Amino acid sequence: MSINTRARELARRGEDRAAAYVEELGWRVVERNWRCREGELDLVSHDAATDTLVFVEVKTRSGTGYGHPLETITYAKAARLRGLAMAWLRARGARARNIRVDAIGLVLPPDGSEDLTHLRGIGEQ
Repeated sequence: MSINTRARELARRGEDRAAAYVEELGWRVVERNWRCREGELDLVSHDAATDTLVFVEVKTRSGTGYGHPLETITYAKAARLRGLAMAWLRARGARARNIRVDAIGLVLPPDGSEDLTHLRGIGEQ
């Protein structure tokens, strides 16, 4: 298996686990892997309890040798994700009372253990 194939498989496993996690929170997954010219949104979900559309960036690593996966999300990346959220709303003709951009970082080592970290409202001031 090539490095790219392993990386894609790890990313898919992470996104699957993140989708299951938000559903465990009671959120509904609206869309996965939405792409446009400007980039990609990993998960779009709806939290009915707060009537909030939550756009979730998922970062997955097999270990922390290069740092925690969430360390890769800079303020500029968070701002770009907010722009993608607006593009998704325009493309879908959707309206939302509240929107938020979250990040889920997963460390999924080969031993089958899991470390999931959920950051709410990334890049907000």
